[in-house]
Amino acid sequence: DLATALNDRGHIRYLRVEFAAAMEDYTAAIQCQPGFEVPYYNRGLVLYRLGCFDEAMKDFRKVLELNPQFEDAALSLKQAILDKEEKEKRGY
Repeated sequence: DLATALNDRGHIRYLRVEFAAAMEDYTAAIQCQPGFEVPYYNRGLVLYRLGCFDEAMKDFRKVLELNPQFEDAALSLKQAILDKEEKEKRGY
């Protein structure tokens, strides 16, 4: 379906380090199918890599709301929280 195709194309762009284009595809996949947790997770990973921890945590929490058994999202959320705290301790 379209949401899966957009998510897959986003993943290819992510692997090419085309983060803005990947996020556009993940967001489009979410708009097509708001209950599909995978593009939220993938978008969260991009946001995390960009240091946008609050936005990443929001996406990871949405994944867990949709699928509480999504273990990678739970681990990513914990890591984003720790990294945000570390960033704040260092003052940047």
